[in-house]
Amino acid sequence: MQIAVIGAGYVGLVSGACFAEFGIEVCLVDTDASKIEALKAGRMPIYEPGLDKLVADNAREKRLRFTTELATAVNGVDAVFLAVGTPTRRGDGHADLSYVFAAAEQVARAAKGPLVLVTKSTVPVGTGRRIKQLVREARPDLDIAVASNPEFLREGAAIGDFMRPDRVVVGVEEGETGERAAEVLRRLYRPLYLIERPVMVVGLETAEIIKYAANAFLAMKISFINEVADLCEKAGAHVQDVARGIGLDGRIGRKFLHAGPGYGGSCFPKDTLAFARTGQDLGAPLQLVEATIDINDRRKKAMADRVIAACGGSVAGKTVAVLGLTFKPETDDMRDAPSLDILPRLIEAGATVRAFDPEGMSHARQILPEGIHYAKGALDAAKDADALVVLTEWNEFRALAPQRLAEAMRGKVLVDLRNLYEPKLMREAGFEYSSVGRP
Repeated sequence: MQIAVIGAGYVGLVSGACFAEFGIEVCLVDTDASKIEALKAGRMPIYEPGLDKLVADNAREKRLRFTTELATAVNGVDAVFLAVGTPTRRGDGHADLSYVFAAAEQVARAAKGPLVLVTKSTVPVGTGRRIKQLVREARPDLDIAVASNPEFLREGAAIGDFMRPDRVVVGVEEGETGERAAEVLRRLYRPLYLIERPVMVVGLETAEIIKYAANAFLAMKISFINEVADLCEKAGAHVQDVARGIGLDGRIGRKFLHAGPGYGGSCFPKDTLAFARTGQDLGAPLQLVEATIDINDRRKKAMADRVIAACGGSVAGKTVAVLGLTFKPETDDMRDAPSLDILPRLIEAGATVRAFDPEGMSHARQILPEGIHYAKGALDAAKDADALVVLTEWNEFRALAPQRLAEAMRGKVLVDLRNLYEPKLMREAGFEYSSVGRP
């Protein structure tokens, strides 16, 4: 089988490389010529563990190729996947679908024969129907089936998520056209049948809502446990034990119950906002989702005040070391990371900030305020610092010896917003240690 993937960003690149690993011939298309040239040269535009090898192996075997020529890429393929961006639209919080619609029209005009046009991008309910209308207007002579195949890839674990997913969701139209689209997608995902991974075939609207509902529910779990952490601090309870106590209940589950500075990244912030706006537009307000968004926004802003309070109420003239800038470990993604709220606030309050992140500093330099000093490593960031803040739970930070940290720093304030360290050990090392939701 042959497919084209439009968009060489995170979703498109990972999906295209994984489909190629299934043995499918994949052509990856992007309008950014520099990105395509970098991929041809083996340079990855994003950091994702194992992606560079996966791309190199499949490019060498001629199963994966890259181009800026959309018309050439879609000629003779069985399916075209749309994996372009759907950022938050300025002013109203809705998903900006202009890239999706433009790509769909370009595919329709370039197609030489029947194909299945699949939205891999995260799109609000009703988008598939609108795409069907657009392609019918552009090419009334051509049979183009429209389908939805939302992605559920975690940054830092995306390859494993694609190759061994919890489920694959396929949304199709009614009737014969939908059945044809479902059959093409079943064939593409055939390797997963061999490992007994479920493939759900549902309606277009259902598939679109599944994606948003999944992300909103996970974001809600994060905001919930963050509020519980605040209660634990007031009551003298231990939020990690609370999370384990409720997470062992099979109806609840243990994942996404880690208290911290709030969620970020490329999915949860924009998807919860778009989902809430869709509910408002359709007259079915999603009040839990709206509350989740509000809690998370307030959470990230409150974390800087927590650091300032730990420093005695003022950081003016003090050096604050920050470990971790990305929204989570094993990625270089800075989108909506808590650091984007916390660091500017510390600088405004008069602090000198020294920061280190294993993968995110090149992106951080582009979007964080000037004046941040970027260190060569964790201990370099901590050198002569009055206070140290842990923002991202990279494994290399977990392994830091408390005594070495204490020796590097001038002060002894340590604010652990990811609960990486044992309070007893940090206090024995001389730190004025505070964490999240732990007595």
